[in-house]
Amino acid sequence: MKIICIGRNYSDHAKEMNAEIPSEPLFFLKPDTALFKEKNFYYPDFTNELNYEVELIIKIAKVGKHIEVKHAANYYNEIGLGIDFTARDIQKKCKEKGLPWEKAKAFDHSAVVSNSFIPKEKLDLNALPFSLNLNDQIVQEGNSKDMLFSFDELIAHVSKYMTLKTGDLIFTGTPKGVGKVVIGDRLQGRINGQELFSISIK
Repeated sequence: MKIICIGRNYSDHAKEMNAEIPSEPLFFLKPDTALFKEKNFYYPDFTNELNYEVELIIKIAKVGKHIEVKHAANYYNEIGLGIDFTARDIQKKCKEKGLPWEKAKAFDHSAVVSNSFIPKEKLDLNALPFSLNLNDQIVQEGNSKDMLFSFDELIAHVSKYMTLKTGDLIFTGTPKGVGKVVIGDRLQGRINGQELFSISIK
């Protein structure tokens, strides 16, 4: 199982990170050891700047490669929600030195994934609202209509470079509002107002 993460898929997030808006999807990988579906997340001891990034998640339903956009919808049936946790201080140091920054993104439990996924036929995939609460205050709000690249375009692009397999997860990018968490915080993620995960930082 692969965890594929899309970068800068919302222009407002690219701007808040002072990053260039991409002309094609950017992606990186997290290993399966990054998967986290528990209630308590333990703050890693190697970072002092752990950031949340809430994202819609596509769960791949069958094997495919070189998938055309027009056929991409046949390769997923459900949408979930998650957090791409980022050790921002480590990422910044790696970027400054021109080094890879997997250790800032791919560490154990860095990919929060909702236990439940919603059948896509119950959702308006072209205008799908989602949000993240931090201690009962909304800190991120996004909508799939604002994605630079749609679900189907992401599947088609990634599948040009690597075979997608059943159970693979594609994190589709985060909107603006990313920020720090500290021990004692509680994070809740929602799609269409429906809570899909709630975790506490320990």
